[in-house]
Amino acid sequence: MVVAFWVLIAGLLAGVAPALESVEDNASANLPPAASDSMKARALVRAQLPGQDATPAIIVVHGEGTDAAASAGEAVTRITSALSETTRPDHVASVISTVTTPDAVAELVSQDHDAQLVIVPMTGHPTDKSFQNAVDEVRALAADRAGPTEVAVTGPAGIATDTVKVFSGGDKVMLLATILLVLVILLAIYRSPLMALVPLLAVGVAMRVAEPTGALLADAGIITVSSQTASIMTVLLFGVGTDYALIITARYREALLDETDRPRAMRTAVRRTAESVLAGAFTIVLAMFALLVAVSPALHGFGPYLALGVAVMALVAFTFIPALILLLGGSVFWPGGATKAAERSRGTGVWHRVAALVARAPVRVGTAVVTLLVVMSAGLLGYHESFNTLSGFRAATESEHGQHLVQEKFGPGEIAPSTVVVQSRDDLRSGTAPTAIAAALAGVDDVSRVGQHPRFGHDGRTVFYDVVLNLDPYSSKALDAIGPLKETARAAADAVGVTDATVLIAGETAQTADIRSALDRDTTFIVLLVLAIVTAVLILLLRSLLAPLYLVATLLLSFLATLGATTFFSVTVLGDEGIGNRVTAYIFVFLVALGVDYNIFIMSRFKQELRTLPPAKAISAALTRTGGVVSSAGLILAATFAVLMTQPIRELFQFGFAMAFGILLDTFLIRPLLVPAIVRLLGDHALWPARPSRRTPPPPAGETAVPTGRLLRAFTWIAVIEACTWAGLLIGMYVKYIPKTTELGVRIFGTLHGAAFIAYVLLTILVAIRQKWRLSRTTLFALLAAIPPFTTVAFETWARRTGRLTEPTPAPHPSPSP
Repeated sequence: MVVAFWVLIAGLLAGVAPALESVEDNASANLPPAASDSMKARALVRAQLPGQDATPAIIVVHGEGTDAAASAGEAVTRITSALSETTRPDHVASVISTVTTPDAVAELVSQDHDAQLVIVPMTGHPTDKSFQNAVDEVRALAADRAGPTEVAVTGPAGIATDTVKVFSGGDKVMLLATILLVLVILLAIYRSPLMALVPLLAVGVAMRVAEPTGALLADAGIITVSSQTASIMTVLLFGVGTDYALIITARYREALLDETDRPRAMRTAVRRTAESVLAGAFTIVLAMFALLVAVSPALHGFGPYLALGVAVMALVAFTFIPALILLLGGSVFWPGGATKAAERSRGTGVWHRVAALVARAPVRVGTAVVTLLVVMSAGLLGYHESFNTLSGFRAATESEHGQHLVQEKFGPGEIAPSTVVVQSRDDLRSGTAPTAIAAALAGVDDVSRVGQHPRFGHDGRTVFYDVVLNLDPYSSKALDAIGPLKETARAAADAVGVTDATVLIAGETAQTADIRSALDRDTTFIVLLVLAIVTAVLILLLRSLLAPLYLVATLLLSFLATLGATTFFSVTVLGDEGIGNRVTAYIFVFLVALGVDYNIFIMSRFKQELRTLPPAKAISAALTRTGGVVSSAGLILAATFAVLMTQPIRELFQFGFAMAFGILLDTFLIRPLLVPAIVRLLGDHALWPARPSRRTPPPPAGETAVPTGRLLRAFTWIAVIEACTWAGLLIGMYVKYIPKTTELGVRIFGTLHGAAFIAYVLLTILVAIRQKWRLSRTTLFALLAAIPPFTTVAFETWARRTGRLTEPTPAPHPSPSP
């Protein structure tokens, strides 16, 4: 019934959900926050200047030889004529060249006259297939008419199209490589074909449930999913799914040593792994949701989809995997048999020797590991970030070649000019203010040129200046120049009597500067919040105040060493322009959330061993018993993230390398050496303020702890509050969306519900652990609590389809360069 249930759910969701690719949003992930100055400036450009909603393709024509200037001019004439005919590609709105706009020769022709630009504004959205096909047609047409000249199509339209091409097909290759890699490792670990297939089947079921569920949520506007998020989801599910399978099956084999009845052995295995695995999954989910505090779209929309995947994977692991193993019976251990599989669970000689090493010399072991981590962290001396999308492609693209041509022949800033927007309460079309502001902008050190004629908006109170910097528009110096440029325009406006002027800057450089500011702010908040989450989970799980402190300290050391090694390898050795601007935040969230899992596994086993052993022997037993399975799990998790290094995107390559390297550090240095050495040194104080109880035999297998009456009463009241706040939330949504009213009530209901829901979930887990996950009030309350969220989603879907709730506005595409 369990296996059939999951197969049925996967099939139903696949039938009703849209394809994930059709709801992916790759545009908003590369934009700054909607409230940033650059986005306000972009909105003004589009509102005040007609025709600015097109996305430009920039054709670079470079002549060669003695008649380079003449051949370039002839090629531009032929290309302009072809793009002006009625048979031109559908999305071509107009053509701007020396043929159609002779007054723009200074901007369109290089100083040596060997190169010219043709600007082709294109309608439609860059993510549409028809738009990308139109860009390909423009490229083919330009190449055909270029003659002996060199031609390349770049600009926002070319870059967007090449980005899609770089990603296309990568996910399928990555999925196949991940499956083959994990299968080979599982075969080496289990030495049984059927047992090796069980985790892969579980991951497949989880993917077929999580992906369509995410597509439905994205289609309803509840979450956002990008192509990068989808790629990371694939490797994350394979990594954590096989980890959970390894841990459950390892305990199952261990239980078979004392229990010949397979269902009873499986119940024992699930009961003994529930606390650590669910705590680990809960930590990952909370860490993903921590990204919701971010204001930058790239981070804000990253977490919910991955949290959904991990939650589904945990449910599948604790239901589908045990059921499937029991269905397969004794054949799951073929050809070695159940007896040999059970014997391997006692631990190998390697981990006995490691435990003995830590027991003999904990100070030397701990000092050596910390010293090595500090040395690796020294790579951070070369750390700097890159915001250049094109330099992040690990495959040659036409847009990148065109960008290099533009920078070489026209100057580094010509590829992405900025637009300075000055808005006043008075009409600016008369008087000397526009000219004075233009002169002040031209005098800024980092400005190469200012457009000959300011452009006025239709209201006359807004004036736009085209400004080209003499810097790479994506470099740190260019981003730093945005602030002084804005201050210069504001000071010039004040000097000529333009009072209360609003100065904003639009363009790629200004947007990237706002992205950098948002990411700096977000990274600080995310680091603090994730550390607080991990610490809180460890306190609740270990019932200790001291243990979470040194465990979190080891995670921070691991992160710094990983980031230092990644910087050294990618920037110093491979020559990357820098670390991808979002990579650091991604590494921290994933490495801490996944790395704490291995600490949870060994410390949970340490607590269990303390029931019958003193601390010194308990940590050695925990290391011996968890060594093989956790190292295998870490190896698989590292291997799955390493598959991201096959992707032709710098961010994914660096993220994949960092995660693989950091997980191996956690698996083979921190978890088996540093953490046991610290525990060994602290002795009875390792779990302070808790002290090891005097050794008593464990309770019989059939007995369970019974929650106290106070805990159950608190749990019941929280459940009641949860139900009431859900009802209030539904009423508030109805009041907001059908008869028009303020959203204050909905915010109050949402706040009350959020607080009650968090407390409810925490108490649910606590009670469930105390009750050993038996089918009792815990399960009943959990099922009841699952009803209102689905009711809310159903209500919102109904409200959207009936027109009572308007559909979310689609994300606007990047503004064209002047």
